[in-house]
Amino acid sequence: MRIVFKTSYDADINYFRHGNQAVWYLLLTVLVVLLPLFFDTFWVGEMTNLLIWAIAGMGLMVLVGQTGQASLGHAAFLAVGCYANVLLQERLGLPFILSFPLAGVIAGLAGVLIAIPTTKLHGIYLAIGTLAISILTDDLIVIAEPLTNGVVGLFAPTISIFGLEIDRYGNPERFYWLVLIVTILVVLAYRNLLRSPLGRSFAAVRDSEVSAQAMGVNIARTKAVSFGISTAITGLAGALMGHFAGIFNNETFNIIISIQLLMMIVIGGLGSIHGAFFGAIVVALMPQAIAMGRDFLTGLTGSGSIAIPGLESAIFGAILIGFILFEPMGIYGRWVKIRTYFELFPFYRRDMFRRQKSYLKTERMR
Repeated sequence: MRIVFKTSYDADINYFRHGNQAVWYLLLTVLVVLLPLFFDTFWVGEMTNLLIWAIAGMGLMVLVGQTGQASLGHAAFLAVGCYANVLLQERLGLPFILSFPLAGVIAGLAGVLIAIPTTKLHGIYLAIGTLAISILTDDLIVIAEPLTNGVVGLFAPTISIFGLEIDRYGNPERFYWLVLIVTILVVLAYRNLLRSPLGRSFAAVRDSEVSAQAMGVNIARTKAVSFGISTAITGLAGALMGHFAGIFNNETFNIIISIQLLMMIVIGGLGSIHGAFFGAIVVALMPQAIAMGRDFLTGLTGSGSIAIPGLESAIFGAILIGFILFEPMGIYGRWVKIRTYFELFPFYRRDMFRRQKSYLKTERMR
């Protein structure tokens, strides 16, 4: 049993709870860096896709998990980041090392502009508002055909960084390492955000807007900043998603992507970086698991392969319903319970994680 004694406030803002945890994360980093050396091209591509989804999940997690603002329109900001990155390279001739961060900035500014008129919306009303934005973005991409090439779409150019060519199909291991570097930087930025006063303001707004305002938090500004940071990270994921797909159009970033993103972080575990990665594992690897399961059943029964329309969505929805009913804290929440059980054994209590009734119930600001 490991007991961490906190003797200063630094214990609450340190990167790791204790030294052993730092060692485990270091070993995990070494493992993912060396992954392309032990797996074939197919699985390297799948892991790259997983990391891109994790970046997008962390972007949405800042808004939903940390600030408590529901969003069903983040596919729109994936599209903004993707199109901005490619257009900056093709129309303005900027190198990837400049167009990529600028794409995130442009997506962040778009998020702030959206947040200004929607800061007073809450719950389902905010979700419907962001859903409308996602639908409008789909139409705007088609309307702006001279710029976006409409339904035909755009081709993502080969990435060149200081003369080093990086292509998703030509050298997938280089593209994997590029996405991995971006993922690590986003994780570090996210972790520092949680340690900062701004991160605590996000949590205050999430828990009670009335109490947050009483403590001096500017609610409207905090929501706008949260939207900006969230959509900026999502825009970076969209830029990488465009290079991963190779070619993209308005249908690449449809409303289903927004719904998958939201369900992904709910299944993974709201309010944690780990939840974005656990949810990304489900979203990225579930199609392959379904395909392998179908092939296994086909070989076992000797019958022809049968494709069932909507099977992936049905399984994903069933998984979501199961977590909402039996584990609202998601995959990471279940892992925390298992870890706590072994850390506190034999003093673990079954009701330790049961939600307590609030002594003071406050409504959100009207």
